[in-house]
Amino acid sequence: MPRRRARWTLRRRLVVVVLGLVLVVGAAMGAVSTLALRDSLVQQVDERALEAAQRAVRVTEGVPRDEDGTVPDPGVAPGGRPEPLGVPGQDVGTISVVVSDDGVRAGFYEFVDGDPVFTALTDAQLATLTAVPTDGVAHSVSLDGLGTYRAVAMTSSTGDVVVNALPTADATATVERYVVVEVLVAAGALLLAGVGGSLLLRRELEPLTRVAATATRVAEQPLSRGEVEIVARVDPRDTDPSTEVGQVGAALDRMLGHIESSFAARHESEQQVRQFVADASHELRTPLASIRGYTELVRRSPDDLPPATLAALARVEAESVRMTALVDDLLLLARLDAGRPLDREPVDLTALAVDAVTDAHAAGPDHVWRIDLPGGTGDDDATDEGDGPDDEDLQVVGDDHRLRQVLANLTSNARRHTPPGTHVTVGLRRDGDAVLLTVADDGPGVPPELRDRLFQRFTRGDASRNRAAGSTGLGLAIAHAVVTAHGGTLTCTSAPGRTTFAVRLPAAGSPGA
Repeated sequence: MPRRRARWTLRRRLVVVVLGLVLVVGAAMGAVSTLALRDSLVQQVDERALEAAQRAVRVTEGVPRDEDGTVPDPGVAPGGRPEPLGVPGQDVGTISVVVSDDGVRAGFYEFVDGDPVFTALTDAQLATLTAVPTDGVAHSVSLDGLGTYRAVAMTSSTGDVVVNALPTADATATVERYVVVEVLVAAGALLLAGVGGSLLLRRELEPLTRVAATATRVAEQPLSRGEVEIVARVDPRDTDPSTEVGQVGAALDRMLGHIESSFAARHESEQQVRQFVADASHELRTPLASIRGYTELVRRSPDDLPPATLAALARVEAESVRMTALVDDLLLLARLDAGRPLDREPVDLTALAVDAVTDAHAAGPDHVWRIDLPGGTGDDDATDEGDGPDDEDLQVVGDDHRLRQVLANLTSNARRHTPPGTHVTVGLRRDGDAVLLTVADDGPGVPPELRDRLFQRFTRGDASRNRAAGSTGLGLAIAHAVVTAHGGTLTCTSAPGRTTFAVRLPAAGSPGA
């Protein structure tokens, strides 16, 4: 699956939008102003070309011809200024063409090293100019080797065709310089808009950043259990309802207040339920003990009782035993929830593991029990501790009785939920500053629908719903609560053919002990 590209932040998107608007507006203004400047310069060239054509027509009409009827040779005005085809007042570089009955005279003056030089036109250039319509309107022509010109062709009263053309090179160069200046100005404007816009947006979005930081701090608080007090609140300056960010901040602040009150009500309700469970469990222990005592007393009576009565009494005694175990489990969970302190003394987990495997082997002889200790043999049904490290390396500080109960619950869980012949291995080793205790089996595994709520109370698999199995659905919940109370973790990894419950406890002498 392709990796999703990270979206830009709001500030970056706003800066890009601002720069885009500045760029579009600047480009539009630059294009309009450039076109207007070019049209103005070209219009000026057209006016000069038209004036040059009119002067040439007037000169052509009024200039006396030679005896053979030809126009006199071009001359030079006083001071060295060129006069193309003898027409005074023409600009330097003006191309003049006169087409008369006796021929064509064409050329233009240009200065070369300060001296006026008359340059004749090539046949191709002349053909291009003589093709200009004689309508007295400027037309763009491109002359080979000379560039682009604006040419005006007119017909004099004597029937001569006069064509005058002025170059557009100066106008084009002016427009190019203008475009370069516009590009530089636009680049500077974009840079200033980017820097200034980023600074302004950072300042304007700072309240939103503070609101997001408040929401992040609240999200990092543990809200799943216990008494919840949301200490992070939105700064009052970020709750101004006259601004959009203030409206968001005010809404978030109201939501946090509502959440805090809801959590307080939930915690109070949970406390009441826990207190009720603890009180009820404590009160039920005495009548259950009485039921068991009187049942056993009746069964041991010397009087002969009918078989049906004996069976009923045995059933009552068995149910009272099961109910007593359930009440004890509920009372233990209530005490752990209330934070009752546990015993704190050095506990040798090696001895606990050996005792747990021994007890499990006696309770489930149809399973194959193994123990894996550092330096041990790991043989079937073995309890050999081997030549492992010192006992202090596998010691923890905690409640010996409760830790034994954790191991008993885990081995009992493996025995009840796996078929006969399943291999169950209890492993123990040092892992950094912690001691790792594992109970692994090669059974069918935990059903996927139970894995996410495996350590919740009254979670039971299909096989454990049989009353004969004696399961209450509290064994793993008690194990998890006891391990958590010792500052450790209890996790489960399961797949068909391999299920492992891992208990990690701080080792004695470590910072977390």
